Amino acid sequence: MCDIAPDLRKGKIRMNCFLNVVFGDGRMQYKEQRMANTLGNLDEDDGIPVHLKGGIADALLYRATMILTVGGTIYAIYQLALASFPKKQG
Repeated sequence: MCDIAPDLRKGKIRMNCFLNVVFGDGRMQYKEQRMANTLGNLDEDDGIPVHLKGGIADALLYRATMILTVGGTIYAIYQLALASFPKKQG
């Protein structure tokens, strides 16, 4: 267990001690282990792009983003073309 005495040089409570009191050691170790597993999964060289290694949710988000990006670009070009040829008045 760590001592929660303020650091007199900086006038602050040491952050690692503060986090241990707030979250507890078990919860922090779980988060650290989960992060290590996720980073290990991203580091594997299995031919899958990094942005798709999260599974089906990442694939769907990637495809939705690409569809919206391409669709928005096409719509913007269409609106520019429409604005460059004004309609004749009456």
